[in-house]
Amino acid sequence: MRPERRPLRVLMILESGFPVRGGGGAESQVRTLALELKRRGHRVTVLTPRVPNAPQARVERCWGIPVCRLAYPRVRGLGRFALWLRLLAFLYGHGRRYDAWHVHIAHHLGAIACRVALRLRKPTIVKISGWWELERGLLAPQTGPFARIGRRWLQQAGALQAISQRIAATLAQAGFPRERIVALPNAVDTGRFGMRAAPRDEAAPLDVLFVGRLAREKDLPTLLAAWARAFPARGRARLRLVGGGVLEAALRAQAAELGIAADVEFLGHRDDVEALIGTADLGVLPSITEGLSNTLLEFMAGGLPVVASRVSGSEDVVAGGRNGWLVEPGDVAGLTAALEAAAALPRPALAALGRNARADIEAFAGLDSVVDRLVALYRGADPAALAHARPAAAQWQGGA
Repeated sequence: MRPERRPLRVLMILESGFPVRGGGGAESQVRTLALELKRRGHRVTVLTPRVPNAPQARVERCWGIPVCRLAYPRVRGLGRFALWLRLLAFLYGHGRRYDAWHVHIAHHLGAIACRVALRLRKPTIVKISGWWELERGLLAPQTGPFARIGRRWLQQAGALQAISQRIAATLAQAGFPRERIVALPNAVDTGRFGMRAAPRDEAAPLDVLFVGRLAREKDLPTLLAAWARAFPARGRARLRLVGGGVLEAALRAQAAELGIAADVEFLGHRDDVEALIGTADLGVLPSITEGLSNTLLEFMAGGLPVVASRVSGSEDVVAGGRNGWLVEPGDVAGLTAALEAAAALPRPALAALGRNARADIEAFAGLDSVVDRLVALYRGADPAALAHARPAAAQWQGGA
């Protein structure tokens, strides 16, 4: 075996727990990438804090992947510093055995990892996932001393993985080195998703699916308001909401007030999302903010056209008239029109948009392509040489 093709040892660093039931996009991506790297013969270790909503074992294997958890006292202020010291001890004690470090949330632990990696001369890739890091985390426009130091340390990463074109532009505008920013999306394993052999019966109600947390940033009140306008006659369409969250009671009350409760199903957390996608006609994602939604990628991988808001990530992959509809965030009238347009299409035409969605997402964010580029980064490739030149949606329709 040639030296440049030898198996890699990769350390993936998370600021949150792993695994977490119903976890977010960062946790989902770590699992997806780690399993694919393991399948290719590489060795991955996941390093996380020991947080309350995740397993507590100090070391264990999840899906055959070693997971190390850093214990720390859950005392405000003191606990944070103790965790940072534990991370420093782990990285200086064990970090040299890994060929590359991949940070999946650009916050305090990632900043410390970048600083240590510079001293140990380890390739470090920092992924910027979206709104939390840019609006509330170290990358937000704030002036605190920890934030300023943390941003400087994050800027020392060997590569900055921006999962959307908007995030890449934001990083460049914030002073991060352009030559180290790589627009590299989240990966989706299209092999997990089947394609319906034939379109559903025209007489069947339109089956629309949402998957995600029932939280403010998903803007489900706008979706329910638009649904009531688009489908005033009951029974024409069914909206299934998969996921839980703090807004569930309020959303149930809103659906009842709008008179659409019979057509809206609250399914809670589900482990069979692939099967639910396989029985749906249309995916919907009305978020007011995203990085690049894993749900969006999975909808398209499952052959669903998507109605999505024009936010980070979604605007890169959803092309109106080809694989779905883009609407402005919070635009009830625009979302109503998109739902009506989808319902008016014959089922074969809707299925054709879904086939385009599958092909487009495979080309843009297919697991093989994304992992190939990550492995190249782990081996020290130039970040500027690995990104898509422009948003995929612009390639598909001549301009987004």
